[in-house]
Amino acid sequence: MQASDESKRSSAWPTAMATFVILALVVSLVSLGAVIHKTKATTVVASATGATVAAPGFDFGADPPDAFQARDPQAPAPSTQTAGTLHKVTLDMVEKQIEIAPGVSQLMWTFNGQVPGPILRGKLGDTFEITVVNKGSIPHSIDLHASKVAPNVTMRLVNPGKSWVYKFTATRSGIFMYHCGAPPVLEHIGMGMYGAIIIDPPNLAPVDHEYVMVQSELYRESDPSQPVDYNKLLAEQWDGIVFNGYVGQYTARPIHVGVNQKIRVWVMNDGPSDLSSFHVIGTIFDTVYKEGAYLLQPSAAQGGGQALDLAPAQGGFVEFTLSVPGKYPFVTHKFADAAKGANGLFIAS
Repeated sequence: MQASDESKRSSAWPTAMATFVILALVVSLVSLGAVIHKTKATTVVASATGATVAAPGFDFGADPPDAFQARDPQAPAPSTQTAGTLHKVTLDMVEKQIEIAPGVSQLMWTFNGQVPGPILRGKLGDTFEITVVNKGSIPHSIDLHASKVAPNVTMRLVNPGKSWVYKFTATRSGIFMYHCGAPPVLEHIGMGMYGAIIIDPPNLAPVDHEYVMVQSELYRESDPSQPVDYNKLLAEQWDGIVFNGYVGQYTARPIHVGVNQKIRVWVMNDGPSDLSSFHVIGTIFDTVYKEGAYLLQPSAAQGGGQALDLAPAQGGFVEFTLSVPGKYPFVTHKFADAAKGANGLFIAS
């Protein structure tokens, strides 16, 4: 009889464990859905402890209007010209109200009237001639991380109504931040003056799709026609974390790709203060490139990557495929930030 009881307990143990694992998986999926699922009733963010914290500046469940168009995430096409090409670019420094979430606008300081600024691209040996024109009301400047220049000579303050030419030759590859360098730099970046420039690594392979995601913080002011309180920036009290300047835009307007197509996503963390951990749910990266170097490439070892971790002003790219038809969310794996707008969706078909 005792042996029979022990046999029953032994056979019941795997069943109990399987039930526990299934329940844990369901809870995990429900929790993930709460982060990225949009409902119009959502006005708070649920914490891991079950407490609720008021969404400080946005209704993260709000949907954009039907006419809303997400910013085009496609990267500029790689240059087909020989090395040594001269790229002439004009960046207008404009202070304007910009919509940053459904029904929400804020005064932003911008390059070319958009946040982030234009994505630039070239090759090693190319020369960039950047003309900045200050059409705003206060002094601005520009600092291009892809350049090696004397800051006191090249990164000059540009007064309202004035312009300046910033010229450099690309000598290192990667994706680099550019931003306004006028003091206080934290304020000018926090108000929207940032972008990215890609300098292709040598022999960069072609892919089926190539995208750019610039992660940044959004700060709101109670009076959206006024600059954000500088103390709020110092205290790192951001109201949202976004890809390409708008709360959850690629969840509302997903990115469509084909099954098994090779995808490259360049990621630039323009901060100014928060970390990034770019992750695509449901796949594994076969290539990871960070700060000018490959951390992972396809090989016989069949290694895989799960997240690209970036401090402020760091960048890189990941490559991957989506093996079966379906919906693949992408997020910063700092899920408190994913819940505040840094989320999107690939649809593979």
